[in-house]
Amino acid sequence: MTTLAAEETGTADGPLVVLIHGTMDRMAGMAKLARRLDGDCRVIRYDRRGYGASAPHPGPFGMPRQVDDLLSLVADRPCVLVGHSYGGNVALAAAGRRPDLVLAVAVYETPLSWMPWWPGTTAGSDAVATRGRPEDAAERFMRRIIGDELWERLPERTKEARRDEGVAMVGELTDLREHPPWSPEEIDCPVISGRGDRGADHHAASAEWIASAVADGTRVTLTDCTHGAHASDPDQFEARLVRPALAVAGSTG
Repeated sequence: MTTLAAEETGTADGPLVVLIHGTMDRMAGMAKLARRLDGDCRVIRYDRRGYGASAPHPGPFGMPRQVDDLLSLVADRPCVLVGHSYGGNVALAAAGRRPDLVLAVAVYETPLSWMPWWPGTTAGSDAVATRGRPEDAAERFMRRIIGDELWERLPERTKEARRDEGVAMVGELTDLREHPPWSPEEIDCPVISGRGDRGADHHAASAEWIASAVADGTRVTLTDCTHGAHASDPDQFEARLVRPALAVAGSTG
């Protein structure tokens, strides 16, 4: 198995929290949130396969291997999983596979792209449609997420690194569209499902669906937030998603 880049910080005897980044992100995107948790939690961040310092990676990039990677870092320790965007699906799939370890899950704007109602106009859908050239698909995705102006200002080395991550992006998003990664009936732990009030309608719908489909789900709306709330408003993300997940984990663990 290819070694993943990971950091484990915080309080040695605190509850274990794993922060899982989304598509075309990396563990650096979770740094602000991690710093807010380090004082009383044990925190794991990692670059998922094919991203950041875990690139290049030979794959495959489907959900079973994503869960394998996550569980190898957890190492049989009870934990709370926090997933942003695609990372929420990794968290929920892991909870379904190891209900004995996952005490609670917090997810934010997690895509349900295998659902028939999921729109075909999202950045992820566009990336899958252009998967013949993954480097171009990665650039198109990034331009839609951060805008053309910011993309053009990036150093050329950064642009090439992001384009190289297209193989992982196309692989994981194609698999997500073609294979449902988890089933609500398998999720026994409490789930906090969040969305931002400035986000897209399909993200609002996914947060609602997840909260209502699992046995113990709660929907949360973050105020004045878009898709990147974990980085733009880490205080609210912590207070309204992560801390409630830790609280319910403590009552059930």
